[in-house]
Amino acid sequence: MVVPNMDLKRALLLLGLFLMFSESHTCRIGFKQRKNSCDDIDECVTDPGLCGDHAQCFNTPGSYYCNCNEGFRSITANFTATSGECRDINECTEKTRECRDKDECKGVPDVCGTNANCSNHQGSYSCKCHEGYSNYGNSQSKCTEMSCDHFESDTEDTPAKLKTLLALLRSSCESLRGPNSHQIGEQLLENLFTSTDELLSEGNIADGKMLNQFLDTVENSMRLIGPQLKQPVTRMETHNTFAEVAVTRNQTPPSGRVTLSTDSALFRTSWETVVGKSYPGFAFAALVSYKDLNSTSDLLHKMSNERSDDKERSVTYQLNSKVVTAVVSNAETKQLSESVTLVFRHVEERAESEGMAYSCVYWDETEGAWSGRGCKRTESNSTHTVCSCSHLSSFAVLMALYPVQDSFDLVLITRVGLVLSLVCLFLCILTFKFCRSIQGTRTSIHLHLSICLFIADLVFLCGITSTHNQVACGIVAGLLHFFFLSAFCWMLLEGVQLYRMVVMVFHTTLKHLYMYLVGYGVPLFVIIISAITFPKGYGTDRHCWLSLDHNFIWSFFAPVCIIVILNSFVFIITVWKLAEKFSSLNPDLSKLRNIRGFTVTAVAQMCILGGMWVFGCFLFQEEGTQVALYLFTILNSFQGALIFIMHCLLSKPVRDEYCKLITSICSLKEKKYSEFSTNQSSNSQQPLRSHQTTGESKI
Repeated sequence: MVVPNMDLKRALLLLGLFLMFSESHTCRIGFKQRKNSCDDIDECVTDPGLCGDHAQCFNTPGSYYCNCNEGFRSITANFTATSGECRDINECTEKTRECRDKDECKGVPDVCGTNANCSNHQGSYSCKCHEGYSNYGNSQSKCTEMSCDHFESDTEDTPAKLKTLLALLRSSCESLRGPNSHQIGEQLLENLFTSTDELLSEGNIADGKMLNQFLDTVENSMRLIGPQLKQPVTRMETHNTFAEVAVTRNQTPPSGRVTLSTDSALFRTSWETVVGKSYPGFAFAALVSYKDLNSTSDLLHKMSNERSDDKERSVTYQLNSKVVTAVVSNAETKQLSESVTLVFRHVEERAESEGMAYSCVYWDETEGAWSGRGCKRTESNSTHTVCSCSHLSSFAVLMALYPVQDSFDLVLITRVGLVLSLVCLFLCILTFKFCRSIQGTRTSIHLHLSICLFIADLVFLCGITSTHNQVACGIVAGLLHFFFLSAFCWMLLEGVQLYRMVVMVFHTTLKHLYMYLVGYGVPLFVIIISAITFPKGYGTDRHCWLSLDHNFIWSFFAPVCIIVILNSFVFIITVWKLAEKFSSLNPDLSKLRNIRGFTVTAVAQMCILGGMWVFGCFLFQEEGTQVALYLFTILNSFQGALIFIMHCLLSKPVRDEYCKLITSICSLKEKKYSEFSTNQSSNSQQPLRSHQTTGESKI
């Protein structure tokens, strides 16, 4: 089909008009249409990774370009994602830069401080200290003044092991005071702990002055050793000591928290507190724990008298944690800007109660005692105590034992019961001494048993709380120890006598000399040995009785347990033999019934006195039960009455003697009354007779 020429021209005209109209309403590349205008497209924002990982993207109107980062390059300086890329520059092969040594001695102001000479080296520098100054072998640390005078022994009583250690530390200290110092921290730390082990195991810490010197030596030693340790954290444990030391070295002061721990304590502070006001290029913190320093209990239980009220003066203290020493490189630790935290593990797991509270303390060298100034307890339970202190020293946790006042009813029961017991025991003594019909070996034993209990109860009533005089209190405790123990020995003799009465036909009596040796000699021997072993065991701060320290209380309970066991064995054999006698042919029933009655009363007596001291185990403890306290008080108060009832009132011969005595007293009163009446009658009739006679004569 042939298109007319006119139509072709018309079509081309329309096409041209259409193209011209379209071009006038379309944006160029790199722009986008927005209403009736074209806006630039920011390719760097729409595609962040357009230039790659090693180049920066820069937007231009209608386009963009890329520039490589330092260390990379491309063929052209400016490129697009399609025209180039950034490649790494190999500085090692191309040698585009040259490294030159930095002179720290000139570039860094005061890098070695004013007490040293700075020497620059290729890639490094070193500080050589002036005489009398040291950087503890750290060649790039500032030098500080060092004094070795505190490593001298100023007393003749200093133990030989401590003198040797001080000499070694002084020699090491002197070697550090100069330009050619070198580090020997690990070896010194090992030598220190070897010496402390020997000192503690041999018991050389005998008084406050010696303890001051020991703790001061350890603290000064750690100040000398800590900066020389190479590792950031050093832990060392020996038989008697445990330590952890943290060291940091840097041009800038450290910051943040630092925590040290041993097997029995934890120490938490900040590096800012460790450093203090001046930073010589290093800082350290150390915690030392002593495992066996608790053996000097008398010394370490002493608390300084900071309060004057009567309640505080009556408090006793007991160490309930390991002693630790906390040391930091900061020399100004008497008043810290931020308190440090110490967490102690209790030696004896025990919760606080009405009569006991935990106290955070430090060792005050000036007073030679524990002090709570600057330390406070923030938290405590049965196993741990958390302390916060504003200074550093040697620390521990003490149990403050407050005297718990006995209730009025308990005091009343004790006093009334003991007075009744004393009256009954006095009647027993008179009965056993003067009642002729019951005289014999058993009566002699009962007499001395009553005398011992009478004196023990009298001393208990008058002197158990007389703690104001230490000597008098010790005498009271010794008398109680002797007479209560003697009472058990006389009960043992009674058991032996009953056994002899059952088994032996003749010679059933015991010689008085043998009885006195057992009844009084054995207790005296025990007391002499106890007093020689631990003289301070008689009398405590709360009661005039045996001390709980060093298990001294067992000087009473151990013999009592032995006597009760022996007596029980004797009674078992006696009852067994007695049963055999009853089952034999033609038994002497009257005699056997008497022995059976004697055995029953003796067993009851042993149960009463022995049971009393079973509860007595809890009486003088720091935290006893009220039930045991009341049971001991009741049994102790009425044992005299029970002995009077069992051996006197329940004994027919004694009752007969009492009846005779009462009858004779009554008859004596009647006789006196009869004589008095007769005399009165005679006197009234005498004047009458005289008058009559006179009258009769007059008649």
